[in-house]
Amino acid sequence: MTRIVVEKLVRAPIAKVWDAYVTPDDIKQWNAASDDWHTTASTVDLREGGAFSSRMEAKDGSFGFDFAGTYTKIVPHKHIAYTFGDRNATVDFTPAADGVTVRVAFDAESENDVDMQRDGWQAILNNFARHVEAK
Repeated sequence: MTRIVVEKLVRAPIAKVWDAYVTPDDIKQWNAASDDWHTTASTVDLREGGAFSSRMEAKDGSFGFDFAGTYTKIVPHKHIAYTFGDRNATVDFTPAADGVTVRVAFDAESENDVDMQRDGWQAILNNFARHVEAK
């Protein structure tokens, strides 16, 4: 299975970055790859074995899906690992001189082009950084 990696420097303290990544109200504000999509609901049970879910929908109502999975490892302010379907992902939070580098690595799916998947996840991570830095 192909592994895709995206990353972004977020210019904010680690506690603020971490909290925005795992708080449902924040997730609803940043979790979209483009302006014509939004996340209408989010739940987080942040513990190993805990579940998460985000409902992503096109703003015109034409399409929507649930992005859901189970946390497999949590190291506060450092690392999150989870499964979603038969795929795995990790999120690493690494302190940098002027913020935190957030690095997401995930198993690609076979339906869509790898570049399209990378671009979509990078766009979401870019939205995340903008959201955190504006808070």
